[in-house]
Amino acid sequence: MKIYNHIDEFKAVKNAVVTIGTFDGVHIGHRKIISRIKELAAATGGETVILTFFPHPRMILHPEDESIKLINTINEKAELLEQLGVDHLIITPFSRDFSNQTAEGYIRDVLVNKIGTKTIVIGYDHRFGKDRQGGLQDLLSLAPQYNFEVVEIPEQDINDVAISSTRIRTALLDNNINIANECLGYPFFITGKVIRGDQLGRELGYPTANLLIEESYKLIPADGIFAVKVKVAGKEYTGMAYIGHRPTVNGMTRNIEVNIFDFSAEIYNQQLRMEFLHFVRGDIKFSSLEELVVQLGKDKEDVQALLIINGPQFNT
Repeated sequence: MKIYNHIDEFKAVKNAVVTIGTFDGVHIGHRKIISRIKELAAATGGETVILTFFPHPRMILHPEDESIKLINTINEKAELLEQLGVDHLIITPFSRDFSNQTAEGYIRDVLVNKIGTKTIVIGYDHRFGKDRQGGLQDLLSLAPQYNFEVVEIPEQDINDVAISSTRIRTALLDNNINIANECLGYPFFITGKVIRGDQLGRELGYPTANLLIEESYKLIPADGIFAVKVKVAGKEYTGMAYIGHRPTVNGMTRNIEVNIFDFSAEIYNQQLRMEFLHFVRGDIKFSSLEELVVQLGKDKEDVQALLIINGPQFNT
């Protein structure tokens, strides 16, 4: 898959089959749409093109709203789309100027002149242009003039996408990991840099890799203990992850850390990917570190039992 960080980098391709959207999560609902554009491209000898935006439009149009959290970072989204066999991904910077284009200007300048759209696959509720005035009817009315076809995504499929996205976010914030993963079609994951912590885990007999998630908009599950799969330094492991403020030691910041099983290498400053397989328990304040250590032993047993019973789910 070829990735373009601005629409101006893209050169029109033959028989471009295009769809547009945020594709947050690249979940099972999105995959129906991607399968459709691949089918149409195969039938016309064309190439698939996804036009997405970054930052997310709501971040630009409503900068005061800090509650916007996304299932994927832009790099994670690109990775998932590449796995699905998309030919071209255009990540165009979203700005107020971009949002102020007229509907026809957007169709003519972006979809036709810059992308060379021959087929556009779009939902009935897709809006674009100044004040979101453009929509499916504009595309249908201008299609003959600009020589492209419009394929409408069925309303049920659009509803499935919206329901799935909302359900995934809600499930992750409620620690319903199994529901989130079922809707995604793969284990939810986070990627971050391993940073140095205060070594408390090492002192307790459960050394952890502490993660720094640089993208503030990345959705993080609710606090607790999780069974996870870890990918680091080119290898895969299982482990026990913790998200929380470490109330037993009156922690002030929210930590994301993982005790990787059967692992002792130094991995500071390396990128670590952690896939969430099962939720084990919520965060608890213990009366002493000794009590915490006893619980961590039980947690590790529970995590290992879950991985044995349900399998590590290594295929993403």
